[in-house]
Amino acid sequence: MDLRTTYLGLELPHPLMPGASPLVDDLDQVRKLEDAGAAAIVMHSLFEEQIAREAHGVEQHVDAHQESFAEAVSYSPRIDEFALGPDRYLEQIRKIRAAIAVPVIASLNGVTPEGWLEYARLMEQAGASALELNVYYIPTDATETSEHVEWRVVEAARLVKQAVSIPVAVKLSPFYSSPAHLAQRLDALGVAGLVLFNRFYQPEIDIETLDVYPHLHLSDPSELLLRLRWLAILSGRTRGSLAVSGGVHGAKDAIRAVMAGAHAVQMVSALLLSGPEHLAKVRAGMVEWMEKHEYESLAQMHGSMSHARCPDPAAFERGNYMRVLQSWN
Repeated sequence: MDLRTTYLGLELPHPLMPGASPLVDDLDQVRKLEDAGAAAIVMHSLFEEQIAREAHGVEQHVDAHQESFAEAVSYSPRIDEFALGPDRYLEQIRKIRAAIAVPVIASLNGVTPEGWLEYARLMEQAGASALELNVYYIPTDATETSEHVEWRVVEAARLVKQAVSIPVAVKLSPFYSSPAHLAQRLDALGVAGLVLFNRFYQPEIDIETLDVYPHLHLSDPSELLLRLRWLAILSGRTRGSLAVSGGVHGAKDAIRAVMAGAHAVQMVSALLLSGPEHLAKVRAGMVEWMEKHEYESLAQMHGSMSHARCPDPAAFERGNYMRVLQSWN
C-alpha cells in the first residue's frame, strides 16, 4: 500500500508522526518512535519565556525576591521545571539528528517575534529539518483588536521565515474570528504549512484554596471534529501543507483527517497513553482499511471529503448546525 505523502516539502513514507510532546526529551523514546515507524519527529516547543529569562537573568532576580511576593512567582514555571533549557534544546536536536534517520521538526512557542529570531537560526544550524511556530496567545487586553491579534501571528511568521531557509509551519488555534482569512495571509507569505490546531489547556479553579492551577486533559477523538471541519475548508485553498493535531487516536481517525485534507497526522495523547508502538498499530490499521475499501494509495483519498470535493459542502457550514439541532428526539 502506497502511503507516501509530502509535508513541508519533506517526502515521507506515510503521514503519521508524534506531535510536540515530552516524548522527545529521552533519546530511547525517540528511537522507539522511529522503530514504530514515525515518519518524522516533532520536538516539543522551546518557549519564548525560557529564552528571555536565560538572556536577561530574570530567574535570578525573581528568586532573590520570592519570599516577598511568593504569589507572583507561582503562576509561571521556574526555569528548572523545564526539561530542556535553550542550550540543551539545541543540543537535543543535534543528538536526535545523529541518532535517527527521519526528519526532525523543531518548535518555537511565543508571542513577540523578537524573541524567536536568533533561536530559529540556531535550531536550523543544530540540524532541524523544519520549524513549527506555535503562537499560543491569550488576548486579555480589551483594547487590542482582532486585526492586531492576527498581525502578531503574521509578523512572527514573516520574520522567522526571513531568518531561516528551512521550511516553516505555523500551528494555529481555532479561535480566530476568520481562520480561513488568517490561513490565506500566512499562505501568501509562503509558509510551508499549517498545523490545526493548538490545544488551549484551560486552567482549573480550586474553590477550597481559592487558587488557579494548570490542569492537563489529554485529547479524545471527539476533539477531531473541529479539526476535520477546518482541514476540509482549507484543503485545496492553500499552497502549503496541512497537518492535523489533536484527537487522532486510531486508524479511522487518521483516515478521516487525510480525507478532509491533512498531509500529516500528528499524535500525542494516544502515544502518551499507549506508548510509541501505537504508531505502528495505527499505520497497520490504515493499510487494512484501505485494502478492504480498494484504495491503492494515500493520494487517492487525500482531500476526497474536503469542502470543495465532498458531496454536500453545506455539511461543513450552517447546514450541519441546523440538522444537528433537529436530530434530537
